[in-house]
Amino acid sequence: MASLTISFGLVAIPVKLYAASVSSERISFNLLRQKDGSRVKQQYIAVADGKLVERSEMVKGYEFAKDQYVMFSAEEMKALEDANSAAIDIGQFVPLETVDPVYFDGTYYLAPDKGGAKPYTLLATALRKAGQCGIGRWISRGKEHIVVVRPIESGLAMHQLQFQAEIRQFKDLGIEPAQVSDAEMKLAEQLVEHLKSKQFDPNDYVDEFKSRVEAAIQEKIAGNDVSLSAAPIASSTGNVIDLMAALRASLRSQNTKSGGQSERKSPKGAPAPVSARKSPRRRGA
Repeated sequence: MASLTISFGLVAIPVKLYAASVSSERISFNLLRQKDGSRVKQQYIAVADGKLVERSEMVKGYEFAKDQYVMFSAEEMKALEDANSAAIDIGQFVPLETVDPVYFDGTYYLAPDKGGAKPYTLLATALRKAGQCGIGRWISRGKEHIVVVRPIESGLAMHQLQFQAEIRQFKDLGIEPAQVSDAEMKLAEQLVEHLKSKQFDPNDYVDEFKSRVEAAIQEKIAGNDVSLSAAPIASSTGNVIDLMAALRASLRSQNTKSGGQSERKSPKGAPAPVSARKSPRRRGA
């Protein structure tokens, strides 16, 4: 996507920027006229006189007062939006766990560019051994970003972050903690223990919704009707009895799926601790 330079102190590392996600896999639909399947297109109408406006006649404008705009030409907008910086300026190093995921806003991979292999490897290795990540700034497409540069496998990844002013404060939601009993807490803790794994494995989750959509598309192509019935969604209420029943049912379900795992012994003959047992494989909804 771009050639950049990671800089901190007097060190400069040339790198190449790559997108970490594949957006082309998303299924998209077109708008059609129902009676004959004809594609429809969007048109723009001028509010002043109701006439159709062609794209070649359009410019962008900023409303600085009610119905008053300053206009920017395509060339002016390009100059504003194309403002970029080839430097990722790292100002400090911090433990990655101190960066709340709520600030994350995009992930990229960084690869060494020409002449940058050795300092790139040194930085990745040093960050991994120290358990640290770099916090810096980067300007892209007319917007400044805070970024995290962290080690990943044998290289580096970069995450764009939101600024503090862009994050809604959770306390503004006005949520008050509910009272829970010791019995409820004990059941909840047991359920967490049953589902606990040593680490997150993305291979445990697939996009089942996308698979259902793709299957429905193939059925339509084959000329078949598609069932519109959705999978049942568990309802929830504020009833304490329902909560306790749901927790107990969840534990029974997990015990059934375990298939007697609780009886397995460790190599020394002692019962295997719950945290050491493999949790049942989960699939994302």
